Amino acid sequence: MTAQAQPGFIEKSIPCIARQPILTADENVIGYELFLREGQSQNRSTTDADKEAAATIDMLNLMGLGVLCDGRLAFINCTHNMLLSDYLALLPPSEVVVELQSDIPANEKVILKCQELKKAGYSIALDNFVPGDRREALIPYTRFLKIDITWVSPEESALLARLYATEECRMVAQKVETREQFLAAKKSGFTRFEGYFFRVPENLRTRQIPASQATYVRLLSAVCKPEIDFAEIEELIKREPSLCYRLLRYLNSPLLGLSAPVVSVRSALSLLGENESVRWIRMATTLVMGQEKSSDLVLASLVRARFCELITPRVEHGNSDLFLMGMLSLIDAILAVPIGMVIDELSLDANLKAQLLAAKTNKKTPLSLIYDLMVAREAGEWGLVSQLGKQLNLSLAFIAETSNAAMSWAHQITGGARSERPR
Repeated sequence: MTAQAQPGFIEKSIPCIARQPILTADENVIGYELFLREGQSQNRSTTDADKEAAATIDMLNLMGLGVLCDGRLAFINCTHNMLLSDYLALLPPSEVVVELQSDIPANEKVILKCQELKKAGYSIALDNFVPGDRREALIPYTRFLKIDITWVSPEESALLARLYATEECRMVAQKVETREQFLAAKKSGFTRFEGYFFRVPENLRTRQIPASQATYVRLLSAVCKPEIDFAEIEELIKREPSLCYRLLRYLNSPLLGLSAPVVSVRSALSLLGENESVRWIRMATTLVMGQEKSSDLVLASLVRARFCELITPRVEHGNSDLFLMGMLSLIDAILAVPIGMVIDELSLDANLKAQLLAAKTNKKTPLSLIYDLMVAREAGEWGLVSQLGKQLNLSLAFIAETSNAAMSWAHQITGGARSERPR
């Protein structure tokens, strides 16, 4: 899932997700352990465990587990701090295995959290389990017990299997690098296997959507007010493509079970309700604060979105949110994945979805005239702009004025946002 850098996008060390398959004895993949790596060429994870866990959850929320894990389980390394936070609620429980690291204590808070996660439908794995492990009290909530066979002897592994292996708790042999180790692990009672013998970790690269830190600060301030102003929150979210996209991804999560299509940011917030909207904003903003300032790609998507929003009252567009059309028109370039892969993960108005897909194939939809006008305006093809404007009953003067207003709005947000402070 790689793509060349787009014009104006400054390539830096781009994080990527690496996945290592976990297989059954007959070598069928049941899931993938996911690791965040600091760059495509690196063969190591980041050194900050909490940062890695948060960034992995954020990237999964962006990309969707269907993309990264092919519909199979996602084994996510979880630190003590991450476990006790609410961030895991951003991910669908039926598709996630929360992998607890060896330094997590089995104290009262951790036990209560494991009970809560299991009740919510999440699976739990204990990573690097050893004889006499201090996490033994967590076994009743555990679905996968992972043992490093290079640290634990075959005799000790067999004993652990006899003690803990059940239909509810599967034994996973880690670091299986030879057929001899694979056969020995099966003999010891393991039924799940992970290691280089099967496949080396595979890097799946994606771009993170650059974010405006000031917008996040203002959002956190807005949701802390005694009286929540949804108009203010909507406006702030619409300024930041990363939040807008994350909101749509979250609404499409099986965890929420929403059936109504999302046609605007306002309807998205209404579907969530006040309490859930505040909760989501706090989690999402905390996860992504600290990213770099907006790139040219994000700036272009904001200009497109604002331009489409400004012409909305004058054009026929059905129930489609033209702001979303403009913003999502570059999301494939921002994330460096095919547009179909992104759109499949979202619940959008049918005409909007059709247009975003058709834009790559030159097919026509009820929104094509508006979309083509947006692109022609951006390219400065004023002859085509004039032609399309006539078909939409928009004067060239109005289009030029609206275009300038959209660019001014987008530059003000992305250029001046860093100097702002919450009031």
